[in-house]
Amino acid sequence: MNTRVQILILIAFSLSATSCISKKKLAAIQADHKTSLDVANQQLGECGESLNDYMDRLRECDQDKLLMQAEVDKMKALLTEKENQVADLKSARDQQATQVGDLTVLTQSANDNIKETLSQLEGKDKYINLLQNAKSKADSINLALAVNLKSVLRDGIADEDINIEVDKTVVFINISDKMLFSSGSSNLTPKANDVLGKIAKIVQSKPDFEVMVEGYTDNVPMRSSCITDNWDLSVKRATSVVRALHKGHGVDPNRLIAAGRGEYNALAENNTTEGRSMNRRTRIIILPKLNQFYDLLGPTGLPK
Repeated sequence: MNTRVQILILIAFSLSATSCISKKKLAAIQADHKTSLDVANQQLGECGESLNDYMDRLRECDQDKLLMQAEVDKMKALLTEKENQVADLKSARDQQATQVGDLTVLTQSANDNIKETLSQLEGKDKYINLLQNAKSKADSINLALAVNLKSVLRDGIADEDINIEVDKTVVFINISDKMLFSSGSSNLTPKANDVLGKIAKIVQSKPDFEVMVEGYTDNVPMRSSCITDNWDLSVKRATSVVRALHKGHGVDPNRLIAAGRGEYNALAENNTTEGRSMNRRTRIIILPKLNQFYDLLGPTGLPK
């Protein structure tokens, strides 16, 4: 075997040995790469989970940020409101301070006005006491007057035919028309003179009182040759009573007043016999003279 052949054989053997070694290394390298890849994939998966966790935390942080921002805005609004309230309180304080200053300036004048007012009130109190005493006196006189009237008119007169009342400063005597007049007439009956005589006796004992006579009718139309209507009849009846008190029983005519009410100011409905009977009446009012009240209430009645 020559030298060339030997060299070729040696080269071939070397190549064959080299090829076997490379395959083993390649397999080892590939195994290492696969392990590294598995580890990398596992790490990548862990990174993905971490990323998802961080994303969830980020969203929670964003929500917390929004809530905190809303709370901050609310606190800013509250702070602004408080600042406005403080400003209003300061303004009110300044205004009150100004008012206190004004009151201080006006104190002397106010004291003078109060003294003057108290002085006037003292005079008013005296005047009020005077009026109250006058009213009490009038009430007492009216009560005694009513008792006397009831006493003198009691005998021979039915309770339903005459009624005596005390109202404030006056005495009312309501007399049924059948006690004084014939039906539809303004002429007094003999019995009327007896009743009016008893009333005149009491009236004469009270010369400081006036006497008003009011005539009333029901609503049944009335008309004759001498009477135009119910109003005319009520006036004529009142005039007949006034004339009888003066001419028949000596009552001062300056104390007498005649008035006709007609069918108005009724006591009851006119749709029943009983109601119409109640409305047909003569009312005699005994009251203090008006000039006494004018003198009492006038400027000269005020205590000095």
